[in-house]
Amino acid sequence: MSTVVSPVTHPVRLTERINRIEPSATMAVVAEADKLRQQGIDVVDFGAGEPHFSTPQHIKDAAIAAIQANFSKYTPVGGTAELKDAIVHRHAVDFDSDYRREETAASVGGKHALFNVISVLVDHGDEVILPVPYWVSFKDMVRYAGGNCVLLQSDESQGFRVTADMVAHLVTPKTRLIILNSPSNPSGAVMSAEDMTEVVRLAHQRGIWVISDECYVYLNYTSKRFSVGSLREYRDRFLVVGSLSKTYAMTGWRLGFTLGPAPIITAVQKLQSQSTSNPTSIVQKAAVAALKGPQQCVEDMRAEYIKLRDHVVKGLRSIPGVKCTLPEGAFYAYPNVSAFFGRSGINSASEIAGKLLREVHVATVPGEGFGTKEHIRVSYATSMAELDRGLERMGKFFGGL
Repeated sequence: MSTVVSPVTHPVRLTERINRIEPSATMAVVAEADKLRQQGIDVVDFGAGEPHFSTPQHIKDAAIAAIQANFSKYTPVGGTAELKDAIVHRHAVDFDSDYRREETAASVGGKHALFNVISVLVDHGDEVILPVPYWVSFKDMVRYAGGNCVLLQSDESQGFRVTADMVAHLVTPKTRLIILNSPSNPSGAVMSAEDMTEVVRLAHQRGIWVISDECYVYLNYTSKRFSVGSLREYRDRFLVVGSLSKTYAMTGWRLGFTLGPAPIITAVQKLQSQSTSNPTSIVQKAAVAALKGPQQCVEDMRAEYIKLRDHVVKGLRSIPGVKCTLPEGAFYAYPNVSAFFGRSGINSASEIAGKLLREVHVATVPGEGFGTKEHIRVSYATSMAELDRGLERMGKFFGGL
């Protein structure tokens, strides 16, 4: 008679550091919207933060040529010399910076670049000043590294703008890092060049690091785009993180970069050498074409985003009870929907976003993921016709509450 032995099960034990963080709120919305589409449901997607434009043809051609030329081997961890030179060249031309090849590293997207930099700068117990609303991954990256976020509350009535005085009031002896994101995801707020300069000057004086996330730097709708990279006299205390994703409609290609002091870049590349190694070789060739090729595509997309921005803000403001500041950059509107709390059992932005998706099939991202409880994020990186479809559905939804 045989004996059946039951398998021994053990509880899954995860590390403390992975339990500090949450899944990306934006990625969760993308996944939920995809599930509905797979069921044949027509979803208007205001959730994903990516351009609706196609990657420009000359960039695609460069990738195809790289494939045909069998450019498919490993490259140096931080990118080829050709790519590093192209990154440095583009930034110098557009922002009057003066970086060298050893002061830049390419990565697998801007998010990867930010994760690398935060990982090499932030240690356990370090304080990191983070303006609210913040991009969803900042707080979790800091927490994963062991740091503590000191949240800077911005004023919605002032367009969520962050000033140097607001930052200065939060600096303590434990402050290790200040994170700036201008134009901002999710609010579209733009810091003035004067305030950004003053923050960098303060950090330089106090021995604090600054990360300037300039993913949307080319989508600045104010008078003139600005990068802290132009502040050469303070360059030993800040890092510029950039991405080709939004500038050239290359989100899925995954190519970001860091500009900063050579010792930090060396550390970033050491970390990257033990994780992803180099960015995809073929994408590096496409990135060179993007950075050194014609730039009219960047201006054309920017002009279209301004039209879409004006249209979506007008549409949101026309819905009774919805308040919306005018974003000065990026491609997001960040409407305040708190007037509907208490109606139909709704008590949070998450519940509103959930009902919008399930009941009228409009995907948005709830503000809780960005550090506020009263807002939803609406991406207007889509066609005018799609905006109108979504705004109509939103109007009927809020009108029925």
